[in-house]
Amino acid sequence: MSDEQIGLNIAVLTISDTRTEETDRSGQALVESLLAAGHQLVEKRIVPDDLYRIRAQVATWIAEEHVQVVLTTGGTGFTGRDSTPEAVRPLFDSEIEGFGELFRHVSWQEIGSSTIQSRCVAGFANRTVVFCLPGSTGACRTAWNSILLEQLDSRHRPCNFANLVIPGRGQHG
Repeated sequence: MSDEQIGLNIAVLTISDTRTEETDRSGQALVESLLAAGHQLVEKRIVPDDLYRIRAQVATWIAEEHVQVVLTTGGTGFTGRDSTPEAVRPLFDSEIEGFGELFRHVSWQEIGSSTIQSRCVAGFANRTVVFCLPGSTGACRTAWNSILLEQLDSRHRPCNFANLVIPGRGQHG
């Protein structure tokens, strides 16, 4: 394995009935973070919190060979039309059960018991890793800084998700 980080091709999806490009702080925070870490932004989109529109967009990206990571923000709570987990889970070949658990553990330090209201999920679909994050900017920064920054870095040891999505590296069934 090389000591140089291999930048990944990442798509960002904001799920919101109210956000626009001008008001999408969480999506923009993810874009800034991934670019600062040496990754490439493939595409950034905003879709309403509609189960089928979310599923269609994520399915489109996981079908693209060049998209290695999908980050979604929004729709993971219990209010209104939150439907991201229901939209995305059926696409997973395998779920990363520990992601939501770890996120809530880390988030506990910042927001206490309110972290239990996050239904963030992650999984693999067609050799693409998908992370569904809460819609708050703070939660996106927490997830990025505490989990994703290392797990999307091909140099992180003892293991990382980057090497599972880079062609010719690790295998994920």
